[in-house]
Amino acid sequence: MASTGTVRLPPHKRRPAADSLSGIFAVCLTSALLAGLYFGREFLIPLALAALITFLLTPLVNKVQRWVGNVTAVLAAMTLILAATISLGWMIGSQAVDLAGQLPGYKENIRTKLRSFQTPTGGVLSRLNETLDDLKKELPGKQGDESSGEAPTTSDPMPVEVVEGPTEGGPIKTVQTMVGQIAGPLGTAALVLLLTTFMLLKREDLRGRLLRLIGQGRISATTKAFDEAGTRVRKYLLMLLVVNVTYGIPLAIGLYFIGVPNAVLWGALAAGLRFIPYIGPWIAAVFPVLLSLAVSPDWHTPLLTIGLFVVLELVSNNVLEPWLYGASTGVSPVALIVAAVFWTWMWGTPGLVLSTPFTVCLVVMGRHIPQLSFFSVMLGEEEALTPADDCYQRLLRRGEHDEIELADSFLKTKPLVELYDTVLIPVMIAAERDHQMASIDREQRDQIIHAMGDLVEELAERPALGAEGEQPPAVECHVCCLAARAERDEMAGSMLVHVLRQEGFEAEQLPARRVVSELIEALKRSQPDLVCVSVVAPSASGHARTLCRKVRNAFPDVKLAVGLWGKEDEMSESEASALREAGADEVFTEIAELIEYAGRVSSTLAKETVPASLPEDEDERLITLDRLGLVNTEREPVLDHVTAKLARVFDVPMTAITLVDRDRQWFKSHSGLPEQLVEEGGTPRDLSICGHVIAADGLVVIKDLKRDRRFAKNPMVVEHHIRFYAGAPIRMANGQTIGALCLMDTEPRSLTPQESRLLKANAAEVAEEIERLAEVTG
Repeated sequence: MASTGTVRLPPHKRRPAADSLSGIFAVCLTSALLAGLYFGREFLIPLALAALITFLLTPLVNKVQRWVGNVTAVLAAMTLILAATISLGWMIGSQAVDLAGQLPGYKENIRTKLRSFQTPTGGVLSRLNETLDDLKKELPGKQGDESSGEAPTTSDPMPVEVVEGPTEGGPIKTVQTMVGQIAGPLGTAALVLLLTTFMLLKREDLRGRLLRLIGQGRISATTKAFDEAGTRVRKYLLMLLVVNVTYGIPLAIGLYFIGVPNAVLWGALAAGLRFIPYIGPWIAAVFPVLLSLAVSPDWHTPLLTIGLFVVLELVSNNVLEPWLYGASTGVSPVALIVAAVFWTWMWGTPGLVLSTPFTVCLVVMGRHIPQLSFFSVMLGEEEALTPADDCYQRLLRRGEHDEIELADSFLKTKPLVELYDTVLIPVMIAAERDHQMASIDREQRDQIIHAMGDLVEELAERPALGAEGEQPPAVECHVCCLAARAERDEMAGSMLVHVLRQEGFEAEQLPARRVVSELIEALKRSQPDLVCVSVVAPSASGHARTLCRKVRNAFPDVKLAVGLWGKEDEMSESEASALREAGADEVFTEIAELIEYAGRVSSTLAKETVPASLPEDEDERLITLDRLGLVNTEREPVLDHVTAKLARVFDVPMTAITLVDRDRQWFKSHSGLPEQLVEEGGTPRDLSICGHVIAADGLVVIKDLKRDRRFAKNPMVVEHHIRFYAGAPIRMANGQTIGALCLMDTEPRSLTPQESRLLKANAAEVAEEIERLAEVTG
């Protein structure tokens, strides 16, 4: 008998021999590929550079060949590249020759700078230098003993240095060495241009062969991968070129005014060296800084040169690159650094230049080709774990349950219903399935379920977070949730109840551990308008069908919905049909879908429009409004710029400035309102939504008018299909609210706190404008 404190571990599963052999094969294949990349670099580097240039020139060649044909377009593109390269090389060479002629004139400035670096006397470095000198005197072989004052004797033999005379063919050998050093890079460049030319001529044929080689029956996915990789690489290279040029031109101009010779040379060199990641900008800065030290007799010019490089780097890295690159290359920063180190080790400087394009291509191929998906996971910028996986692994770690912090971080950017649908419910499903597969024991499963229950309970106790002035809808719908059977079904029902209450519904959860007759009696006492049956996978829907039949027999007219949470990809049409045959009106797989359905149910239950109450100072408010002399059907064009601006800023189809008198609201300015409302010039006050702004004397935000019983039958909603409303009070100098500055949309939405403050600020400006308008008309 095992002790009560023993934790039952899941059974160990032996790994099949085939898996071990496939692992050995993968290691051998990877080693062979690495060896091929390293030892074949003399051939692969020109090939890779040619492929990169081909990627860049393909769109240009495709456009030109429409008029002149493929061959002529390729030759024109290569001629343009060759001419630009020769011109740039000639310019840099002439600048370098001019610089070489000027350098001897800067000897005195260099000597002055070197003298300024002499070690100060009396310091630590001076004493260290003296110690080293004393140690040198004690070294063997020293001629004479300086401490004793004896001079070196003349009898000691003098060392003889044998100097070889000029060998035959010396100049020829020197010329051969120089030609060899120049011919190597020129030969590589010529090979790259030749390969690029043939790749451009046969680009469609090469693309087809690569698709056949890599596609392996997945032509569509491979085609998408090729197109995405080409687009990303081309965009990266073009934007890198723009960034480097916009870096090199200001650098050349700045160096010219600072007084550094050959500023054009250093600007062009910096633009070219920045194509080498990480080390290129540092190399580009070394030469101008050293030259500024040589040409200037003081430290003013070197400091200005260093400051110029620092400012340009900050602007380029923090302003130009984020703005021009826009969408990321899709590679994580750590992967870029690792790739740079790897390709530099393999291929040297060319590998460093090619590291980013190579990595981008690998990530894109990994997204579209399953066999290469590990590249996307290892190198991509996407999160390593989904929020659900992250939460699950946190719950599995003993003693490190920080799921509250994870939930708080998630809710900063996303709504509560998405937390339940995409994180907590998938975690419950994963825990149950792992328990059935013996990957985790019962204790771990129960621990996860209880931890999630505590999390849901804590979230339910928190006040609902919303924008300032946002009012919960007054929903005319009572919802009752039933759990099909298991504890996880009841927990999912609690999540649903939590969201329903935040949305203004009257909702309750009936305990799961009751017989069906007790549940029916509880429903009779509650008299709900909508009953929701909660089922969490991998639970079967059989219990839900039984429960639906019982509920439908007892309540023929009640709306009945079933939530098969987490079965979006698994729910078959036969399963949904069986539930509908058992009495369910609708079947959903997400809480958000059921919330939307409950809103539709509530809109059918709304009886009539609820008018806004009158404020206590209604008489004083009307007096203020009468003094303005603006209560009429005439539109005020001077206010149109405000409503037009708000429509653009808030991205809403309709905006209006309204004044509300005793019986009616008037549209004094508007943008995008329906023609019928424009012709009428206003609406009765009892149908006015802006009347609620007057009653509240503050900002009013209603995310979905159709789900609010006060407005579900309002003509603005029924006839003109307005779903969203946000209104800020127009408050005059004496404190009286005479109308509202409002935003409207045909789709439900919400306002952020920043948008709420902006709307109120604009309403204050409208009040000042109305004061000035009243003075002019008065």
